[in-house]
Amino acid sequence: MSSENQATREANQEFISKKQRLFSPMAETSSNSNGSSASVTLIPEDHLFSILLLLPVESVLCFAMTCKKLKSLAYSDSLWESICKRDWGHIPVDSLKGSNRLHQFPWKKLYHQVYLLDSVFCTKLLSEKNPDAVLEILPCPRASHSLNLVSGCLVLFGGGCQGGRHCDDTWVAYIGNDFKRKLNWQKIASGIPSGRFGHSCIVINDFLILFGGINDHGARQNDTWIGRLTLHDRSGSITLSWRLLDITSTAPPPRGAHACCSLNNKRMVIHGGIGLSGLRLGDTWILNLSEDLCFGRWAQVVVDQNCPPSRSGHTLTHIGGEQTILFGGRGVGYEVLHDVWLLDGAASSDEEGNWRWRQVLFELHSVPRGFDLPRVGHSASLIIGRRLLIYGGEDSNRRRKDDFWVLDIGSMVNGVYRKMWRRVESEGERPNCRSFHGGCVDDSGRFLYVHGGMVDGVIQPSDPSGLRFDGESFVVEVVVLQQP
Repeated sequence: MSSENQATREANQEFISKKQRLFSPMAETSSNSNGSSASVTLIPEDHLFSILLLLPVESVLCFAMTCKKLKSLAYSDSLWESICKRDWGHIPVDSLKGSNRLHQFPWKKLYHQVYLLDSVFCTKLLSEKNPDAVLEILPCPRASHSLNLVSGCLVLFGGGCQGGRHCDDTWVAYIGNDFKRKLNWQKIASGIPSGRFGHSCIVINDFLILFGGINDHGARQNDTWIGRLTLHDRSGSITLSWRLLDITSTAPPPRGAHACCSLNNKRMVIHGGIGLSGLRLGDTWILNLSEDLCFGRWAQVVVDQNCPPSRSGHTLTHIGGEQTILFGGRGVGYEVLHDVWLLDGAASSDEEGNWRWRQVLFELHSVPRGFDLPRVGHSASLIIGRRLLIYGGEDSNRRRKDDFWVLDIGSMVNGVYRKMWRRVESEGERPNCRSFHGGCVDDSGRFLYVHGGMVDGVIQPSDPSGLRFDGESFVVEVVVLQQP
């Protein structure tokens, strides 16, 4: 084992040991000997419940040490379900409650497992053969495509493939109820939108919103499309209809390889990318949609303070409220970056309000194997526990990565994030090193789905440019439920 790996394991073990001590069973000590707990027990239980929800987890666990009666309340399943909703949001908790595997699973135990998060489990997704098909037709290997999860379906669109060609096809695979880790890909309408790679695609209210991209002639796009997926119960078929979104005369300049995310399930945010003549961009735009999603309005975010340098191949991830996190990418000098920026619109009342960029500083020397952090073409997903899971990408020498990192956005102290980065181990069927893949998470934030990308290795065929494309899919389970 190398010294770098040993340092990583020791740092992770130190982190895990501290968290395990935090959640260890609390001793019922001599605190009963004083009168403090007796006075607290006179407070009605529903009032105590409300008070505990205002406290950090550490204080709740300390409260459980006072006496047996209060420990029962502090360890109650109803309280920890409410704590999970408070710290993670309602959508992940509601999604977890609908899981059959979570039946009678204690919420405190689940919070504990999410809190530790020292490893993820990877499983390759097999492609299910269609018995009625003469030839098995599957998505061709590709990179710089989009992968979204909408209405219980993975939707794969576009990308670049061998020979530098773009793809104009759309594929859908249902992973809803009784999903058996086998993908039954269905190819649906092609040609609309036109073929492209390096575009962005997000989900808003079960609709797909697509912007920009580059075609195989090198032409940059700045069109905006909206897609609606329909599952037909009787026939079992899936259809996807696209239409060009009606927008005002103002639109972002054409680009590809930009970063994008959905903001509060009602707006699209884009940043940077590669514009005309290969120029890397550093501008920020917001698409505000009408309630009926019939038209939209683009507005550029103008900031007076510092903002991220121009770049491409980076990520934007919504972390709640009016905040998004930008990470990594390739700069104007082709350098690969590792900086983190926060876009905050909490003080704004509309898309042209008081938006501010702020760099999130961290101590690189405190990050085990921190020299591995700079990357481009990675994925960054908000997972359960309101943390970012960074996967893959490549460095300045185009060496592709297969590592997983957790970015703890809640560890800020006095404006500097301390120990905000932590590398986690991967178990199961470890995927190949890859970059410019597609990735998306489910509503619970427990599962990350990954497809395609550029990979290393001599097994895959390559074209004269040396680019190798992958057509595999796999799922990353962030929290493996283990019954107590």
